[in-house]
Amino acid sequence: MKLYYAPETCSLSPHIVLRELGLPFELVRVNNQTKLTEHGVDFLSINPKGYVAALQLDNGQVLTEGGAIVQFLADLKPEAGLAPLNGSWPRVRLQEWLNYIGSEVHGVIGPLFNPAIPDEVKAIFRDRLFQRYALMESTLARQDYLLEEGFSVADIYLFTVMRWNRFLGIDLGPWPALARFQARIAERPSVKAALDVELAVQP
Repeated sequence: MKLYYAPETCSLSPHIVLRELGLPFELVRVNNQTKLTEHGVDFLSINPKGYVAALQLDNGQVLTEGGAIVQFLADLKPEAGLAPLNGSWPRVRLQEWLNYIGSEVHGVIGPLFNPAIPDEVKAIFRDRLFQRYALMESTLARQDYLLEEGFSVADIYLFTVMRWNRFLGIDLGPWPALARFQARIAERPSVKAALDVELAVQP
């Protein structure tokens, strides 16, 4: 398999999942500005959506969208327990969290990086984002992970998105359970290995 990625983006999530599962894979870096891979290939020919992550399987099929990719990977090695059994109620809860993180956290934090958006509009997005943080804080104050069953791909996705707070000057002090969650996930060997590789190629 090939994982098309860019450092400090949401592609970190499937990268960590691949390392958690111990699956063989090749990393291919994408320049988000030029849309060229590190080998000079037009990334749009691989993923017409134009953004990472994209997972190319050995049969040539390409899967996009982080929530779909991490579930696909988890199901390749179900004994690792990164996703509950497909069709089970805990699996539906996992999908609920993945959708929430994608739309209500990732989707709200993204506009804060856009220099064309006025500060007064960004303030509205920040308020919405902090409401989402409060909800996740209440969950993580009573349990270590988003699912009662334990660590899952949803935690990896949340960890990835929450790393972006430091670029926006957002201190997690008001949400201590979230801060503890970030520190806990950061200590996993798979996370350290993925970050070591990705940050090593930063300019």
